[in-house]
Amino acid sequence: MEKQEIISKLPYSKPFLFVDDLLHIDENGVVGTYTFDENLDFYKGHFKDNPVTPGVILTEVMAQIGLVCLGMYLMNDTFNSSTAIALTSTEIEFLKPVFPNEKVTVISEKLYFRFGKLKCKVMMKNEKEEVVCSGTMAGIMV
Repeated sequence: MEKQEIISKLPYSKPFLFVDDLLHIDENGVVGTYTFDENLDFYKGHFKDNPVTPGVILTEVMAQIGLVCLGMYLMNDTFNSSTAIALTSTEIEFLKPVFPNEKVTVISEKLYFRFGKLKCKVMMKNEKEEVVCSGTMAGIMV
């Protein structure tokens, strides 16, 4: 499955699609990017007069790029519209804030993929190449 084909088949749409581009993908991992538009609704109330991207959204970006895109690639021809996707665990450490209009890069390294369960070591960097959050996450695709 090609990079653009993966993005087009993601089971998300705006405003909940958090994948702009996949820079690299193979059987060992994926690298992708997303830019946080300042007009996203969650910025209106998280934090008043000083908006910051919520950690749950950062986790979702890492899951969409680092688990779902990679899982679709690994499943290749067996992934289809009836494939169920579920996040099963996360352990993420948040190190720096992400602000509106920032572009982030997610780097995901496969730890294992068996019986439909994918576990990855995932890291998010800002444009200064600083790690903003990192950890492990797992999901299942059936």
